[in-house]
Amino acid sequence: MAQSTTRARIAVLLDRVRVEEKLLLQAFEARHVPIDVRDDREVILDLDAHRRGETEAPYGRAGWTCYDVVLDRSITHARAVAALRILNDWGIRTINHVGVVETCGDKLATSSALVRAGIPTPRVMVAFTPEAALQAIEMLGYPVVLKPAVGSWGRLLSKVNDRDAAEAVLEHKQVLGSYQHHVFYIQEYIAKPSRDIRAFVVGDETICAIYRYSDHWVTNTARGGRAVNCPVTSTLHNLALAAAQAVGGGIVAVDLLETQDGQLLVNEVNHTTEFRNSIDTTGVDIPGRIVDYVLRVADGRVA
Repeated sequence: MAQSTTRARIAVLLDRVRVEEKLLLQAFEARHVPIDVRDDREVILDLDAHRRGETEAPYGRAGWTCYDVVLDRSITHARAVAALRILNDWGIRTINHVGVVETCGDKLATSSALVRAGIPTPRVMVAFTPEAALQAIEMLGYPVVLKPAVGSWGRLLSKVNDRDAAEAVLEHKQVLGSYQHHVFYIQEYIAKPSRDIRAFVVGDETICAIYRYSDHWVTNTARGGRAVNCPVTSTLHNLALAAAQAVGGGIVAVDLLETQDGQLLVNEVNHTTEFRNSIDTTGVDIPGRIVDYVLRVADGRVA
C-alpha cells in the first residue's frame, strides 16, 4: 500500500473496538495516515466554551476544529447522535452526518424517509395504543412483523401469526417495554426465499453485497445467518444508492427483501454497519474502501 499524501487530520469516534474498528484502524495504518481515536466514554463537550473566550479549551469547539473529518463508529445510538449533533453544529464534518445516524437508528424515521423518496418498501403501519395496533394488524392481515423502532441485530422482532399472538405481544410491549415500544411499528410480512440481501454503499457506489441465508425468518448474521456473495447488478446498485441518498448518504448498509415475483424492497438502512463476515465472502476490501472514501472527504474531493 502506497503512503498517502493527505495532510488532513482525521478522528475516529468510537466506544468499543470490535473487529470492524480494528480493521478500519489497520486500513488507516496501511495507508500511513495518522488518526486520533476519540473514545466517547471519555469525551466531554462544552457547548459554549468559545463564547466565554476559552478559545483553546480542549472540551469546546477548539478541541475538534483541528479535524477535517470525524468518522463515527460509536455503537451506542444515543451517544452517537448527541456527539454528532454538537460536532455538526460546530461545523465539523462527520461521516455519517447526525441526520443520517438519527434516521437510520429509528426504523420509523427510516421507513418514512424511504416512502417520501418513493423507494419500494414493505407496507408499514404505525399505531399508538394496543387497540389501534390490533386493528392495524388485522387490516394488514396475518402474519405481520412487529419491530421496536430503535434496535439492531434482529432483536425483539416478532412474527405475529394470529390474533392471540398479537394480543399477547401488544400487551407485553405496552406493560414491559420502554416508551419506544409504545409506538407500534407494524410491517407487512414478506415471504422471502430463505434469504435477504445486504448491500454496502460507500458514497455513490455500491461496493459489494451479500445474501444472508437462514432457515429462520430472521436472517441477520448476528442471529446465525450465512453470508454468500451477491452480485451487484445495476438494479441492485440503483435501488441501494437511492435508499442511501434518501436517508442522507455517506457510508451505509441497505437491507433488501425479495418478493416471490422477484421485486426488491428496501427493508432497512443501517449506519455503523458490521462487515467482518462480508470481506472474504465478497472479495472486497470493505474497510479499505471505507477509509479511501474518508480520505477523499477529508481532502475535499467529495462535496
